[in-house]
Parts: sequence; structure tokens; C-alpha cells
Amino acid sequence: MPRILQLSDPHLLADPLGRCRGVPARQALVLALDEALRSRNASVDLLLITGDLCQDESWGGYVRLREVLEEVGVLGRLPVALIPGNHDHPQLLRAALGRHVLLGPTCIPLGSWRLLLLSSHRSGAVAGWISEGQHTWLQEQLQALSAPALVALHHPPLAIGSSSLDPIALQQADRLLKPLLGCPAIKGLVFGHVHQHWFKALPRPQGGAPLLAWGCPSSLASFEAVQPCPMDQPEWPGGRLLELGPQGELSSELLRWRPLASA
Repeated sequence: MPRILQLSDPHLLADPLGRCRGVPARQALVLALDEALRSRNASVDLLLITGDLCQDESWGGYVRLREVLEEVGVLGRLPVALIPGNHDHPQLLRAALGRHVLLGPTCIPLGSWRLLLLSSHRSGAVAGWISEGQHTWLQEQLQALSAPALVALHHPPLAIGSSSLDPIALQQADRLLKPLLGCPAIKGLVFGHVHQHWFKALPRPQGGAPLLAWGCPSSLASFEAVQPCPMDQPEWPGGRLLELGPQGELSSELLRWRPLASA
């Protein structure tokens, strides 16, 4: 059964000692990968980082990301999929890492599953946007799906119940969410941006198994939580381990670890 480690919102900087939200960003990402992969000895088939990779949207920031992935032994050993967020520069990301990683939009085979990556980055905007070309591409992918699939993007395509985050979620979200709800092959949806654990089982208009939607904690710093944390540590950095079952089953394990200040 394929397993995906999802991390999100590392907010790296060109300065290797740079801090974002008071946290040394590079060190926090190294800790996240160490905790999620080494300390837990987790068997993972793909690393997925769902956006806001580089706070200052710089070439140097993406070089730092490449260095971290090399330092922890991920590049060359494990497939890595990256999605740009609002704090990203897609062209610099592709130039710095395009030969080493998988970048959205794309479809990635994972055993009997498919992982559909979407870019919700919009230049100059904090809120998300799916381009017309991606809507067309996604419709073609949905029509051709003969395997269970998981969709990943940075911005949530629905309100999570936060007065500060909902206005900067994906704009015109129904254009994305309705086709996903209408396609039984789409089993789950994961996103970043919200810096917290969040979950909802979304009912489908035609009935049947719901679409499972998860927000991912940030590996850097947390925002005020909308839902209770299942691990009672809403302020700790974290990630998510997703397991893709052979009959279309989809399960998630929330990961948390002590922040750097108390590690």
C-alpha cells in the first residue's frame, strides 16, 4: 500500500539562518524530515510538500530546499512532489528543482492509485486560483481515471471556519470542488495554507462514500486551530502520513513533534 508523507508551509528563506515567524526555517524543515522519516522509521513511497516553500520567493530559498532534501538523504532515494503556494515563485522553483522533483500540475502513478497535483498559485495574490488551462487538464484527467485518486493543492477549496483564513482560500472554489465531488474515483483531497490539522468528510450529491478532505499542519509554525487537535498539541509543528489502500481505502495519521524551542 503506497504511503505519502505530507509536509506543508516550511517558509524557507535564502538566508540559511533566516527566521520566519520567529523560527529558524531551515532548521525546522530538517527537524520535520528527521522526525517524520528517521525517528519514526516510517516507510514512505513519496514526499509531498504542499506549498509556501519559500517565504521570500527567492532563488536562494529554493537552493536551501534542495540542500535540505539532499542533507537528509531524500533526493535520489524517494520521489518528491512539490506544489507552489502563495509564498512561492513557480519559475524559480522549476529552475532550481525541476530536474530533481515532480511539480504540479501533473498526475503521478502510485501503485494502483493516482496523485493529481494542482497549482493554486496566483502571482501577486494571497488567495488561490486555478487557471483555465488547469481546469481543462483536470477535467480530462477525471474523465480518464480508471484508478482511485488523491488530489493535492496548496489553498483549501472550501471554507474551514476561520474568519482570517477563509477569505484567502481558493477563489471560485466550487469550480474545482464540484467536479471532484462528482467523480467517485477521487477519494481524497489534501491541502496546506492553513497551518493546522483540519478534516471533513464531504458528502457527494450522488451519494456513496464521501470525499475525505484534510488540511495539513505547517512544519514551521501553527495558526490558531479551528478544530481540536487529535493529539492535543495544536501548537506543535506537524505533518500527515497518508496510506492508499488497494481497494480505494484512504487513511491518515496526524504527525506532531516538539518545536525547536523545546526539542
